[in-house]
Amino acid sequence: MRTIDETISVSSQITPAELTEIARAGFRAIVNNRPDEEEPGQPSGDAIRTVAETLGLSYHAIPVTHAGFSMPQVEAMRGALEGAGGPVFAFCRSGTRSTNLWALAEASRGTDPDTLVGKAANAGYDISSIRPMLDALSGQA
Repeated sequence: MRTIDETISVSSQITPAELTEIARAGFRAIVNNRPDEEEPGQPSGDAIRTVAETLGLSYHAIPVTHAGFSMPQVEAMRGALEGAGGPVFAFCRSGTRSTNLWALAEASRGTDPDTLVGKAANAGYDISSIRPMLDALSGQA
């Protein structure tokens, strides 16, 4: 798990069994940025959703493929972040897609792209490849 800021942490694929610890750590929502069956043996989104909801966590499936990001995905991530009522735990294969989607959602709220790039870098993610999108979404293009 890598903490980007007090509102979100990201990681690689999680299992349903790990959700108890995630809930104990104070997270309020889970965001799954992986499409089902991306890799053999990957837990299904439904399996993770069932356990998350049993633990009182909200669950959002916003799958991102290698085709890139769309505005509906950005808007869904923004909604998940705004409605979480506390810290969000997002995951994908490596945490990169989750970090990128978080940054795009935050840029759409007007957050400064330099701030987003810095937070991502502090967590070990280079999001410079999406900088033009961050600038455009934040109104700084």
